[in-house]
Amino acid sequence: MLPDLLPGMPPPLEPDDVYAATRQGLAPAVQGFPELIYVPNGDSHTVSVVDPRTASVIRTFPAGRVPQHVVPSYDLTTLWVNSSSSNTLTKIDPATGTAIETIQVDDPYNLYFTPDGKDALVIAERLRRIDFRDPQTMELRASVSTPCKGVNHLDFSADGRTFVASCEFSGQLIQVHTAGRTLLRTLDLPRGSKPQDVKLAPDGSVYYVADLNRGGVVVLDAATFTTTGFIPTGKGAHGLYTSRSSRDLYVTNRGAGTVSVLDLASRTVRATHSLPGGASPDMGNLSLDGSTLWLSSRYGSQIYALDLGTGQTTATIDVGRGPHGLTVYPQPGRYSLGHTGILR
Repeated sequence: MLPDLLPGMPPPLEPDDVYAATRQGLAPAVQGFPELIYVPNGDSHTVSVVDPRTASVIRTFPAGRVPQHVVPSYDLTTLWVNSSSSNTLTKIDPATGTAIETIQVDDPYNLYFTPDGKDALVIAERLRRIDFRDPQTMELRASVSTPCKGVNHLDFSADGRTFVASCEFSGQLIQVHTAGRTLLRTLDLPRGSKPQDVKLAPDGSVYYVADLNRGGVVVLDAATFTTTGFIPTGKGAHGLYTSRSSRDLYVTNRGAGTVSVLDLASRTVRATHSLPGGASPDMGNLSLDGSTLWLSSRYGSQIYALDLGTGQTTATIDVGRGPHGLTVYPQPGRYSLGHTGILR
């Protein structure tokens, strides 16, 4: 067991794998939920609900202006749609796949939850803030101002006591103290960097950070907050997803229209899968069984199903314009850290 965990945080099921619980099946709270794909269409201002079994849209509903991501709540019972331009969070009931309530908050580009479940973190990108809110009511509790531009993605350390966030428009990373709600450190990446998604390695030793402009993944030492390497993957590296086995990291290369498979043991790319011509793979998540990676095409109007065994695209589904941070739900695991479904 890891020492000095954030108080109230569930300990990992395996001391060297923070994702071990995602191989244990569905939590009781989500057992009856239908497996559906929720796609926020940023340019159409809607959410498409897709049935992966029939590869068809079964429902579309309005969700504020510029919906960015669909995010599972910490307790797994709610999905939240982040609509940054209308300053709203829309609640979806995953038992029915329908919207049930809308709450006003400031500039919700992204949404995360602390590993103890005490706080929701609304990432107010435009306002250069991280807002700590009540995870149920979204009432504001505290704010951390960021010294950088374009804060948008983050992940937590293995002990939950800190998190690392990327600042897209100033090419920086920041480290924040979870319980203290204070900025600890800032790191400048090489000139021209544009950091995107952040993902902790299964053993907690490093973070992987997608760098859109440099076309690859930064390796960041979790203990020292220093970069220790860079792995080229493809033009426009953006989204990061860990395989169910915790052996691979899937990297979406938005500019190249590809997905790279990064072997985490050797930190080398062992395969690259191409999506159909014109695809701009962005954000998404694994299917319930982990065999398929569902991805939005950010600059189109489609989502894609990538078979991770064969590397073939098995479905292309038309949705709204500008699909962004889709989630597949439910997901296996005990609790959600947010984004498009970071479960542990």
